[in-house]
Amino acid sequence: MTFTVDDAPWWTGAVVYQIYPRSFQDSDGDGVGDLRGVLQRVDHLAELGVDVVWFSPVYRSPQDDNGYDISDYQDVDPLFGTLEDLDEVVAALHERGIKVVMDLVVNHTSDEHPWFVESRSSVDSPKRDWYWWRPARAGMTAGAPGAEPTNWASFFSGPAWQLDEATGEYYLHLFSRKQPDLNWENPQVRQAVYAMMRWWLDRGVDGFRMDVINLISKVVDDDGHLVDGPVTSGALGDGSGQYVNGPRLHEFLQEMHHEVFDGRRDGLLLVGETPGATVDDAVLFTDPGRRELDMVFTFEHVGLDHGPGGKYDPVPLDLRDLKAVLGRWQAGLAGTGWNSLYWDNHDQPRIVSRFGDDGEHRRESATMLATVLHLHRGTPYVYQGEELGMTNAHFTSFDDYRDIEALRYAEEARALGHVDDDRILAGLAAMSRDNARTPVQWDASPHAGFTAGEPWLPVNPNHRDVNAEAERADPASVFHHYRRLIELRHEDATVRLGDFTMLLADHPHVYAFTRELAGDALLVLGNFTAERQEVDVDPSWDGADVVLGNLPEPAVPAAGRVRLAGWEAVVLRRTA
Repeated sequence: MTFTVDDAPWWTGAVVYQIYPRSFQDSDGDGVGDLRGVLQRVDHLAELGVDVVWFSPVYRSPQDDNGYDISDYQDVDPLFGTLEDLDEVVAALHERGIKVVMDLVVNHTSDEHPWFVESRSSVDSPKRDWYWWRPARAGMTAGAPGAEPTNWASFFSGPAWQLDEATGEYYLHLFSRKQPDLNWENPQVRQAVYAMMRWWLDRGVDGFRMDVINLISKVVDDDGHLVDGPVTSGALGDGSGQYVNGPRLHEFLQEMHHEVFDGRRDGLLLVGETPGATVDDAVLFTDPGRRELDMVFTFEHVGLDHGPGGKYDPVPLDLRDLKAVLGRWQAGLAGTGWNSLYWDNHDQPRIVSRFGDDGEHRRESATMLATVLHLHRGTPYVYQGEELGMTNAHFTSFDDYRDIEALRYAEEARALGHVDDDRILAGLAAMSRDNARTPVQWDASPHAGFTAGEPWLPVNPNHRDVNAEAERADPASVFHHYRRLIELRHEDATVRLGDFTMLLADHPHVYAFTRELAGDALLVLGNFTAERQEVDVDPSWDGADVVLGNLPEPAVPAAGRVRLAGWEAVVLRRTA
C-alpha cells in the first residue's frame, strides 16, 4: 500500500537516535557508559528533537561481543546498572515524548546463557535441540581438521562450528564461538523468545530493533542435516545461502507478530536488521498486509567502498553507485513497504570520514551528507555523535582496538603474511567498528566529559574542537543543522511522504532528486566534492524558495543551471 497523509503510520514522520550505551556517558567513573549516564543526557536528545531512542544491548552479558552475546534477556548487566535504572531512563524519555526501542538479539545467545549451559550439559538434555548441535562430518574424527559438520565460515573469522570436548559434538556459531545459534526450528525456542518479548513490552518499551533477524531460519535437508556452501577461502565455505532469508523466515516473523504484537497498543516500532536482503525481500518484510516488520536495515550502500579484499581493503566511493543503490531501494519500496535511512551505526565507520572530509570541511560535508540522507523517503536513524560531526578515531596501533571483529581480522591477516602491518592498520583506521564506538564527545575537558575515569576505548583527540558544548554554541553547527532537518520532517508532509525521483543519475559528483506530493515539490542537491559543481536543472526551478541550506548563501537555480559550492547541500521548494 502507499501511505497517505491521512493513514501514514507515526514512524513515517519520526527520527530514531541510536545509543551505544558503553560509549554514551559514564556516571560512575569506571570508564564505561551506563544507564545513569544516559539520564544525564536526556535533555540533549530532547533538544535534538528525536522521536525514538534505540538502545544497543544492555542485557546481562559476558561482553565477548560488547553485549550482543546475551546471558540473561530479562536483566540489565551490572556494567550498565540495574533494571530499575532502565525503568527510570524509559520514564524520563517518555516524559519528553521519546519512545524506547530495545535491541533484540535472538539469532544467538551467549554460551553462558542458562539455556545453552543446560543444552551443553548432555546429549540427552531436554534443551539439546534448542541449539544447533551436530556430530563430526561422516567418516571423520571430531576435532580433526575439516571435521566440522559443514564448511561454513564464521562472520568473525574461522569455522562457524565449535567442538564441545565433553559431549564430542559441535555447536553452530555464525558469529563468535561464545555466541551459539538458537535453533528456531524448535517451537519451544520460539515460544520462549516470544514470552521474553511480551515481558519487555509489558514493562513499557515501545518495540525492538531485531539483530540479524533474517538469519534465524536455516536450510535443513530431508535428513535433518545442514549442508556445505561453496568454498571461498581454504577449506571454508560461504554458507550464507543456507541461512540468509531461510525457508521458514517469513513464517517465523508472522508467528512472532501474532504471538507478541497483535492486540498491543499503537505506537510500537518493529525494525529488522537484514544483511543480504534484496529490495524484493524488503517488500515482503515490510508489506503492512503481511504483518511482519515495519522497516528493515539494508547493507548494500555501506558495502560500496569495500575493495576486492573485503571491508578492510577500502576503495573510493563512486557516487554513481551510491545513487543507483539508494535510488533502487526508493523505487522498490515506493508502492509497498518502507525504508530505513542511515549512514552511521555501531558497526559502521563515521560517515564524515568515509564519504566526506573530516578535516577542513568537516562541518560542510557532515551537513551535506545529513541533508541528502534525511530528505529521502524513509525513517532516518541518527547514531550517537553523528549529530556532532564526530569523525573516525584514526588509531595508529593495534593496541588501540577493542573490536573482536577487527582484532580477529588483524590476527588472521598477520598470520597469513599477505598484507603488511601498515596496510592492515590503514584498513582498520578506515573501516573498524571501533571508529563508531569511541566515547561521545560532550566537551573539551579530559576524556571529553564522557568519564572521570579511564575510558574503555580511547577518546578521539579532536574532542577539544569537536564536542557537544561547542556545537550547541554555534548556530551554524552540525548539531543545529540536524535539529533543523528533524524539524523539517516533523512539519513537512512532502518530506515524509512525497514521491522520490532521482536526477542526474550519471553525474559523478552531485546527488540530486525531487520529492513531490499533491502539487508541492522539493529539489534536493548535494555536492560530494570540495570543488564547485555546475549542473543543469529544469528551468521551472529558477528562483525557487530555499527551504534549507548548509551554507550562508545557498545556491538557487537561474536560467536552468545551479552552481554548488564545495560540499554544499540545498533544499528548494516549488509549488504548483
